[in-house]
Amino acid sequence: MERTLLKGVFSVRKGKTQLHKWAERQVILCGTCLIVASVKDSLTGKMHILPLVGGKVEEVKRRQHCLMFSSAGSQAQTYFVNFDTLADYQRWHRQASKVVSQTVSLVDLSCYSLEAVPEYLFYSQDVTHLNLRHNFMSLLGPGGLLHLPRFSQLKSLNLSHNRLGVFPECVCEILTLTELCLSCNNLHNVPVQIGNLQSLQTLSLDGNHLSSLPAELGGLPQLGSLGLSFNDFNHIPAVLERLSGVDKLSMAGNQVVCLELGALLTMSHLKHIDLRLNGLRCVKSESPEPVTQLTHLDLRDNCLDSLDLTSICSLETLHCQRNQLKALTVGGFALRMLHAGSNRLSSVSVYPVPNQLTHLDLSQNLLEHVPDWLSDCRKMEVLDITHNLLAELPSRLVNSLSLKKLLAGNNRLSRLPDMLDHVPLEILDLQHNKLGELPESLFFKALNLKHLNASANNLESIPPSGQSDDSLSTLQELYLTRNNLNENCGALLVGHHNLRVLHIAYNQLLSFPASKLSKLELLEELNLSGNKLKSIPSTVSSCKKLHTLIAHSNQINVFPEILNLPEIKLVDLSCNELTEIQLPESLLPSLQELDLTGNGSLMLEHNTLNLFSHITTLKLDQKSTATGESQNVSAPWSHGYSEMSGQRNKLCVSVLAIDRLGDRVEACYSIFDGDRNEEVPRLLQCTMGDVLCEEVQHSSIDSVYMSNTFLTSHRKLGTVGQKLGASALLCYIHHESSEPGGYLSVTVANVGTCQAVLCRDGRPVPLSKVYSLENCTEEMERVKLNKAIITEDNKVSGVTCCTRLLGCSYLSPWVLPKPWVHTEPLSSLDEFLILGNRALFERVSYQEAVCTVQAMRDPRAAAKKLCTLAQSYGCKDNIGAVVVALNIAEDSCTCKPPVYTTEPRGPPPGPLAVCMTPAPSDTATLSSTSGVVSEFNSETSASEVGSEAGSTASDEHPSSGVAPRPERRCSLHPATTHMGLFQRQPSCATFSSNHSDNGLDSDDETPLEGVISNGSKLEVEVDIHCCAFQLRSGAPESLKDTAFEKRLSDYPNGKMRRQNSVVVSATNGCLLAVCGRELADLKKSPSTSCLFGKKLSNGSVVAPEDSHNLIEVALEAPKKKSGYFTAPAQQEPEDQLIVPPCLEQEVREQLKGQSSLVSAPSAPSTPPSVKDAGWDQSQPPTPFALNLVPGLGATPIVKPEVYDTAL
Repeated sequence: MERTLLKGVFSVRKGKTQLHKWAERQVILCGTCLIVASVKDSLTGKMHILPLVGGKVEEVKRRQHCLMFSSAGSQAQTYFVNFDTLADYQRWHRQASKVVSQTVSLVDLSCYSLEAVPEYLFYSQDVTHLNLRHNFMSLLGPGGLLHLPRFSQLKSLNLSHNRLGVFPECVCEILTLTELCLSCNNLHNVPVQIGNLQSLQTLSLDGNHLSSLPAELGGLPQLGSLGLSFNDFNHIPAVLERLSGVDKLSMAGNQVVCLELGALLTMSHLKHIDLRLNGLRCVKSESPEPVTQLTHLDLRDNCLDSLDLTSICSLETLHCQRNQLKALTVGGFALRMLHAGSNRLSSVSVYPVPNQLTHLDLSQNLLEHVPDWLSDCRKMEVLDITHNLLAELPSRLVNSLSLKKLLAGNNRLSRLPDMLDHVPLEILDLQHNKLGELPESLFFKALNLKHLNASANNLESIPPSGQSDDSLSTLQELYLTRNNLNENCGALLVGHHNLRVLHIAYNQLLSFPASKLSKLELLEELNLSGNKLKSIPSTVSSCKKLHTLIAHSNQINVFPEILNLPEIKLVDLSCNELTEIQLPESLLPSLQELDLTGNGSLMLEHNTLNLFSHITTLKLDQKSTATGESQNVSAPWSHGYSEMSGQRNKLCVSVLAIDRLGDRVEACYSIFDGDRNEEVPRLLQCTMGDVLCEEVQHSSIDSVYMSNTFLTSHRKLGTVGQKLGASALLCYIHHESSEPGGYLSVTVANVGTCQAVLCRDGRPVPLSKVYSLENCTEEMERVKLNKAIITEDNKVSGVTCCTRLLGCSYLSPWVLPKPWVHTEPLSSLDEFLILGNRALFERVSYQEAVCTVQAMRDPRAAAKKLCTLAQSYGCKDNIGAVVVALNIAEDSCTCKPPVYTTEPRGPPPGPLAVCMTPAPSDTATLSSTSGVVSEFNSETSASEVGSEAGSTASDEHPSSGVAPRPERRCSLHPATTHMGLFQRQPSCATFSSNHSDNGLDSDDETPLEGVISNGSKLEVEVDIHCCAFQLRSGAPESLKDTAFEKRLSDYPNGKMRRQNSVVVSATNGCLLAVCGRELADLKKSPSTSCLFGKKLSNGSVVAPEDSHNLIEVALEAPKKKSGYFTAPAQQEPEDQLIVPPCLEQEVREQLKGQSSLVSAPSAPSTPPSVKDAGWDQSQPPTPFALNLVPGLGATPIVKPEVYDTAL
């Protein structure tokens, strides 16, 4: 309706006969169509659409102010419209006449799932360009391809991706065609009638099964472009000798194993040949005559081990990356660009000296010396020799008068030659070498130098910016991370007045000169992390353009004066020693992210949080007090994570971290990378944990439950209409056997380029597989076999380099969601896990990552260091890292039995012990046990889940008899939850919302304990208390039953889930943990009313639904009854083990004998033999419901009735 021209309500009659009656209808002139619809439901009801192109608009003489609209064709339809006024009549007549008379030359009907061309389109004889790509076109039928010759003026026809199976010979009758595209149609041959298209200039036959071409194709004199990529050719077709107009031959992805250069002598018109991805093994020349016409040759991604192209004397551009070349010989007469990276070259021979060479790429080879001829190149501008074995650089090369960009990182350089004269060098990359110093004259000889990266060296100082105080330096970006620099280097930075980016992290700085920092007025990004700074100079306020300050992992105890800077956006002061924050009266709205985690002594007042209410992302630690029980029941691992956005200032990486899944000693860690999409990672972050919990219950085979988890998540993305995809890695730490004391293993599943590495005895052990075209040969062959079009930048259909992704369903069968699954047993030699996305491991190797984390004690600080290093090494994309510290004993058990101070009184324990544990549904339900909550809004970046596990003190509960000394339990054999005690679930969560009450009830003046909310995104640590009820043999009192029934009536569906001590809910971005409050009081409180219905950001409350889906709560979509996704991820809460009737009496007698061991609770409890009628009316009351705890015998468990919220 965006193209609506006219609209109104008029009297309408359909058809030319008098049998049809006049009726009042909504009439819309939209684009080239007339739409007639009901007046009430003009946009949602049934519409009659009349195409006007080629039709008629005539005046009806027998009726005043009436027009007749007719479509074209044999099945033309007619509508009569009677207008009320002459003005309306004239306006409609004038506008409709323009529509009818206009010509339509460009018609795009791609991706409409069409089987035929619309009939009315054939009556428009002005169509010159018709795009039918990605449809299901058939040959037969009224609008089939056999009717395409009816377009007498058609010049361009696109029928790609239609699964035709045969070449449609009817298109050979459209003699006006100049462009024809039939790619990806499973064609096996080309008919001889193709010779009829004498006007054809472009023919695309890529992605088919062609192995030969007819000779008639050579009779097309105007054909200038021929696409034959990704077919089954094993040689260059001979018909090309006659196609003198074709100067570029595209044959990538075929089966040409050997290229005979002599065969090109008869094809003197070919100048550009593309033979990528052919499995090419040799290039030979048996003819003594040189090949003079060829200027561009692309041999990337083949199997060549040597290459001699001296017979091609006019070669200007050569691409031979990602082969297995050990020797390369090229003629240098006309050579301008040579790309030979990712090979095994130890020498490169070019003769004569290539005086026209401007770009040379020899990265990722085995060069120990720079070729001699390289220093003689007079026009060399860009040189990439990174990732080699170079120990020195020639002085003539560094002092070249033409070189502007020199990339020499990741070598073995110990020194750099002195600058002898002024050089035009603009970009210099020297990272990951062994440099102890830089040339003294570097900055005043290379006056054009704008970018210098000398990170990961042994520098103890930097050269001065100039020979005098008046420096002419133009340096804008300086990266000096991970060196041995001290505070004296600050004085040497003063002369760089144009400096915008300064990374000097992980050095030995004790301070930064205040007077020097004030002179860097143009500074925009400052990274001082990993030093020993105790403060940041107050003169930082002079840097008015500063938008990013990263200073984590220092000893800073005073908050810097940066909140008044006009352009400040990101401040990271995590892992410091801050105690308080001095804030101005108001904050500028530019601040978007503030990270204060890891400051153990930091105390924030409620007013401070109010000032932070506008910040999109706020990360804080939740203070917690640990008890003996929480210390005894702790997982043998802890985690930390970090996420950093790149140049696009949009975070497309999400992390899911759960240190404990329910009551099981298991953990789940995930990382999702959406490349340029931020929504898909967030959706996966909220749902994949739930899906894993559900699939683990259905199968114990790692490959089965992991594959099903990924496939289900992939299907759910399609359900919500997500066409884009994301790389995903899921790490699941669990017991290898079904017994709680079984040995631990880690199961890793991944798609895309997210990776995981395990540190075992100080060495990296990869646990994942990189699914990309460049890294996986098997995937490349699979994609080629399915006839995908791989573009020159190695992307499937130009979209993604990954061959396995979640999402991207439209790229099937080339891009699949099937993951790589690997299970690795854990031992005492395993120190930690590292999870990261592609951007991290492209810059930081496995070995460097392991060494980096080994030197850090805190997993969070280690994760932040990894991301900081990747940024300082030149990464411009989003970076995500998760570090999981492992502490596993040799026998995976550190339990000690309890020690009694006196002899226990009472009868000796029998074979049965009453023990309370949550129901299986609770342990498998991520939303109720993991403590992870994510809410999204349009203004927030990707939500972040957890950074450090914590716990809070539980309520004390008196117990009868002499209390034994608490036994120390290892994480593999956690202490059972005794009667009346809380079982804590330490976890972490991050919430995001635009509206918040800052943790305050409407009647309270102070924030609720355990709640931190700032109206935006924040990070808190949450305790989920799973209540264990005491078993009582006597019947409940009638008064209490009456009260219970009264409470039950408060629920609209007659059901109530009871929880005596704790109610947990996600309200508007806040987490509320309310202990011991009456349900009536909770319902009255606005801040807790969402426990009985979902509270939206506008304050309204929606009735609770049966579906507790994180996505639904996160996106506040109450109208979708089944949530954002339709597949539930939780089991029903009434799932219990039912005792057969034949054993019921025996169990009752055993329980009766054990009743003396159980203290009487204060709250009533229903008899365990009868299930609550409010849960399941169809369940028979006779069977006895209980749970069996492994290792403790048959133990009746009364499941705590917990009101499940969408946590």
